[in-house]
Amino acid sequence: MLCSSGTIKNRIAPFLRTLYLASRRKGWTWLDGSHWHLEDFDSATFGEKVLVAEEQNHIVGFASLWLPDSFLHNLFVAPAWQRRGVATALLEACYPLCADKIALKCLTKNRRALAFYQRHDWKIISSGIAEHGEYFLMHRALEHHKPFFR
Repeated sequence: MLCSSGTIKNRIAPFLRTLYLASRRKGWTWLDGSHWHLEDFDSATFGEKVLVAEEQNHIVGFASLWLPDSFLHNLFVAPAWQRRGVATALLEACYPLCADKIALKCLTKNRRALAFYQRHDWKIISSGIAEHGEYFLMHRALEHHKPFFR
């Protein structure tokens, strides 16, 4: 599996938009996704470092980081590629880009994602309410990781 980062080139943006929309609609079933659009990807990742996972010449997932705060804003895997190690590979690719810890918000109703993050040593720090509902703020310490590049 190849995880690469950088500026989203026009040739892959359509694939990432489709993946983002399909993954949210399949994974966030408790929300009304009828108003979601392909272009939501552009605003959801604006100004962020985007890492892309490829397998067998197909884009199978992506993560986006807001580097100034070491904040994992998005982690999505194509539905057909879930539970195959893609999300873990993307997480591992994110860690060297961050300093001593990394943070994220996980919707409380997203039980699969919550269990995934907890299996990977993320800890719930607090909770809150945002546009899509209640969330947990989670942190993961990165003592053994040093920023590789930004």
